Amino acid sequence: MINYRVGFMNARLVLSAILVLFLSGCASLSPTFTDPTITVNSFQLVRSEGLTPTFDIGLHIVNPNSRALELKGLAYTAKVQGHQILTGVSKDLPIIPAYGEGDVVLEARADLLQSFRLISQIMKNSDEPLRYQLTVKLDAGSFVPELIVEREGIIGR
Repeated sequence: MINYRVGFMNARLVLSAILVLFLSGCASLSPTFTDPTITVNSFQLVRSEGLTPTFDIGLHIVNPNSRALELKGLAYTAKVQGHQILTGVSKDLPIIPAYGEGDVVLEARADLLQSFRLISQIMKNSDEPLRYQLTVKLDAGSFVPELIVEREGIIGR
């Protein structure tokens, strides 16, 4: 009976040591990650067909890490003058090299009902600058936490 307990204790000790080694090995696989800097470098109203306005949203991404940032996808929403008119996703994104930077341009079409409200407001206050709020969620893969960026500004005409 005593030998059985000693054997069980040794097995637990060996399993605990293996678990510690495994976890420390996993920790070394994911070195520190610094969030990329994401700025909105353009938000412009472009010509569109029909009544629904189309916007080009330009993002500039700076990667301060020692490995490339392989963007899997992104999701975004935008409000213009308080109206949530843009919602979308994109998966065709460039790889941002290590210690590098890159640009992404999103083409976004507005929600028709919200567009009517926005157009009505623009017609009433044509001299007022158009303010936007943009929220972008970036997916850079399973080893990198999702990145959420929120920006506000004025739409260039």
